[in-house]
Amino acid sequence: MELLDLVDYQAGKDRLILLGDYVDRGPKSKEVVQKVMDLAKNDNVVVLRGNHDQRFVTLVENRNPEMQKIFIKYGGLETLKSYCPFLEDNDLVGAFEFIRKAYSHHIDFLKKTKLYYEDNHYIYVHAGLNPNYENWKNQPERDFYTIRGEFINHKTNTEKKVVFGHTVTVFIHGSADIWFSEDKIGIDGGCAYGYQLNCLEIGTDHKLKQYHVPCRSIS
Repeated sequence: MELLDLVDYQAGKDRLILLGDYVDRGPKSKEVVQKVMDLAKNDNVVVLRGNHDQRFVTLVENRNPEMQKIFIKYGGLETLKSYCPFLEDNDLVGAFEFIRKAYSHHIDFLKKTKLYYEDNHYIYVHAGLNPNYENWKNQPERDFYTIRGEFINHKTNTEKKVVFGHTVTVFIHGSADIWFSEDKIGIDGGCAYGYQLNCLEIGTDHKLKQYHVPCRSIS
């Protein structure tokens, strides 16, 4: 919320677009999802789906040992503990079952998040667009929240700029600040890696402003 305060976000007036990955990014995943749900009660808020959100939902609904290993590797245990503070001996099966029953409203919400949002000038997406598809809307669903290099290193097949997260900008241009290119804008400041949380403000005059807060002060 510190970042929204910094940009003077006005609920009901401003359009807020969230690019995904609400879980696996710290010890308060449950609280983050609930906050996003609260924000989304406003019609001007667009909630997109990240790969971490998709994986979390899949594991709650369907056991997948291989996916579970990846989940744990990238912050999943903290997510489970935020939902199940009583978690003992890494009882993952019990934790997933508890979440499925006690927090079905969170899972239902995450399942309904959008793959992309589009306005007159921009396409907003968690990961990117697959350049191998002439019509990007025909790309496989998982590309919207998992694609990386193939998207970043090739020109898109659309005249609109693509605003995306997923790939930390430090790995693109050596800085945690927002990355701007001719057809793409990357905003993932790598907060999960100790860098910063970014926000891009697109004004009604089409001017762009960037804001950030260091990860250590996020609340």
